[in-house]
Amino acid sequence: MGTSIRRIAAYAISAAALAAVPALSQAQNYPAKSVRVIVPFAPGGGSDLTARQVSAKFTELLKQQFVVDNRGGAAGLIGMELTAKSVPDGYTIMIMSGSFSASSATHQPAFDPINNIVPIAEVGFTPFVLSVHPSLPSKTTKELIALARSKPGQMVYASSGVGGLTHLATELMATMAKIKMVHVPYKSTGAAMTDLLSGQCQLIVGSLLPTVPHFQTGRLRPLAVTTTKRWYSLPNVPTMAETLPGYEVELWFGVMTPKGTPQPIIDQLNGTVNKMLQGADMKANLDKQGMVPSGGTPAKFGERIRKDYANWVKVIKEAGIKAE
Repeated sequence: MGTSIRRIAAYAISAAALAAVPALSQAQNYPAKSVRVIVPFAPGGGSDLTARQVSAKFTELLKQQFVVDNRGGAAGLIGMELTAKSVPDGYTIMIMSGSFSASSATHQPAFDPINNIVPIAEVGFTPFVLSVHPSLPSKTTKELIALARSKPGQMVYASSGVGGLTHLATELMATMAKIKMVHVPYKSTGAAMTDLLSGQCQLIVGSLLPTVPHFQTGRLRPLAVTTTKRWYSLPNVPTMAETLPGYEVELWFGVMTPKGTPQPIIDQLNGTVNKMLQGADMKANLDKQGMVPSGGTPAKFGERIRKDYANWVKVIKEAGIKAE
C-alpha cells in the first residue's frame, strides 16, 4: 500500500513538472512576437498617454513591438472585458487607471475584473484637485463646505460620468462633509471642463493635468488636492485631508494582464517597468503629466486595487449611486 502511494505521488510530481515545462519555455522566450496593449479609453486621455510612453519603453527594452489598442466605451468596461477574456499568454496586456476599481465597483460586471485581471506593476500616480469656478466666494474647502450646507441641493458639480472616479471622489467628499449637491455627469473630463469654465457648473474634483492651466489664468480656483500630502507642483494648495481627516484619492496608472498569465512573464514585465521608471526620460515624461513614478511588486499594486475597490463599494452604497 505504501509503495503504491509513493508511486502515485511520484507520478503526480513528474506530471506537474512536465506541465510546467511549456510555460517555463514560453516565459524564457518572451516576448517572441508583438504584444497588444489594450487601453480601455479613447486616445488622448491619461491612460492613453501613459500607455504610449510605457509601450515605447517596453518595445525598446524587450526588442518586440508593444502596440496600443484603444478600446474605449462603457466606463472602460469594454476594454476590461476584452482583457479578461484574452488568452493569458503575455501577448495581451492592459494599461489602465484607477477607473478600473471604480468601474468594477459601480457596475459589478459579470466577467468580474477584480478577480480575472491581475496586476503587473503600478507606473505612477497623481492627485485629483478640488477646483471651483471663480464666481463662488469660497477660498478654502472649509468655506465651500459651509456654503454648500447653507444651500443644500443647490450647488452643482461636474464629473466625467456616473460611477467614474471624479464622481466617486466628489461623493466621498460630500459624504464626509455631510453636504448635498447636484451631480451633472458628462461623457469626458474635457466636456465637463467646458461647462465648468463657462460657469454652468460650480466645481469639480478632477484630474490635475487638465485643470492646472486654468489655475494660472484665474479661470478656476484650486482649493485642495486629494493626496494625503501636498503635491510638489502645487505646494500652496492644501490637502483635502486638512479639512476632512482621512480623505484620500489618488489617480494611479498601471499595467495589468489576464488571470492565468505565467508568473515568469508577469515577473519579467514587472522588472521591466521598474527598470524603465529609473530612467530620466520616463521620469520627465511622467512629470509632464503631473505624475510621480511608483513601481514596486505585483502584490503591492494588487493591494492598492483591492483597497480602492472596497472603498468605492462603500461610497457607492452610502451615496446611493446607481450604474447607468
